[in-house]
Amino acid sequence: MQQPTTLFPLPSLTLITGHYGSGKTNLSMNLAIDSARQGRTVTLVDLDLVNPYFRSSDYKALLEGEGITVVSPIFAGTTLDNPSISGAIYAVIDAASENGNCVIIDVGGDDVGATALGRFAKNIEAQDHRMYYVINRYRNLTQTPQEAAALLPEIERKSHMKAHGVINNSHLQYETTDETVVDALGFGEETAGLLGLPLVCTTIPETLVHGKTAASTLTETVKNGYAVSILVRTPW
Repeated sequence: MQQPTTLFPLPSLTLITGHYGSGKTNLSMNLAIDSARQGRTVTLVDLDLVNPYFRSSDYKALLEGEGITVVSPIFAGTTLDNPSISGAIYAVIDAASENGNCVIIDVGGDDVGATALGRFAKNIEAQDHRMYYVINRYRNLTQTPQEAAALLPEIERKSHMKAHGVINNSHLQYETTDETVVDALGFGEETAGLLGLPLVCTTIPETLVHGKTAASTLTETVKNGYAVSILVRTPW
């Protein structure tokens, strides 16, 4: 197996979508930080107008400390779910392919979040882009491959775009074990199969890869693993 610390190749523009609570924001932040550490010029767009508690813009200081530019809704950082969106997002999307830029858009959950993304569809389609569907076996309404697969068509319809791949982000935050990851491998593969999409990667908590709890069975079993740090924390 390749070492699960390697960032999979990202195009100029990467869209992260999925069900509420699937871990989109934490994944987006990890992708942004790893891309910046590889020397790319990174912009993270917080397009989550749905959930006032788990937004990448809440971690602006951390991200900017890594050299990442954060573009967020005007009311991000408050509990106001106002649909106002900064016009700067259009400019970021239109310039995504310039000078090796890396733009990552953290989209709000399900079809509601996809509706906000849809207004940028024409601009996005003009760029080199990929939209990835994030799934998590351990979240309500996506605990079977059939449930997880059933949510994507509405996201695609509301966003006016098609997903290019699936990311299996099945975890239990700090309670994630080797078994948690391994037990969800079949879920990721079957969901991707039902959707007719490639399984891009399976995320693994960084502590299970580099920490004392790392087990040989995990590294031998997981294909296309991507190690992530837990950056998003509950506000309560």
